[in-house]
Amino acid sequence: MAEPRRNRLDTPTDVRRPLVRRPSYDADAFGSFAEQFARFMGTARFLLYMTLFVGIWLVWNWLAPEDLAWDLYPFIFLTLMLSLQASYAAPLILLAQNRQEDRDRVIAERDRQANARAHADMEFLAREVASLRMAIGEVATRDYVRSELRALLAELDEKRSPDPRADEE
Repeated sequence: MAEPRRNRLDTPTDVRRPLVRRPSYDADAFGSFAEQFARFMGTARFLLYMTLFVGIWLVWNWLAPEDLAWDLYPFIFLTLMLSLQASYAAPLILLAQNRQEDRDRVIAERDRQANARAHADMEFLAREVASLRMAIGEVATRDYVRSELRALLAELDEKRSPDPRADEE
């Protein structure tokens, strides 16, 4: 029987190289940047900055002379810039949400494990309490011992003086 071709040491292996190399990057650093960006975009400060930017853009292109206005057609370049900003913001926000979901999943798993341990501990303690109750049921209580001692004292008193009339004479 002949060995398959790929397992033989005397045959070279095919090396497949990608046509385009993927850029290398630090996924954690990029994810951290995405989270900071998403966090900033969700603030009132960002809304204020964007409102000021759009307001200045509108006022400048409206009131400035034609040779100084950079958006010659009515605000098409502004629309393009806002669309570009939104096209980058959406994936960054999604990346930040995915990272948050991963963290939430890890936290939920830890919570589930902690709950399982707590549940096992509670079951153990419930069994221990039940066994203690059963053991206590067999142990004499203070009131029971007192009543038995009183009964014994009464019995001893009766044995000392069996005939109450003999004490009167």
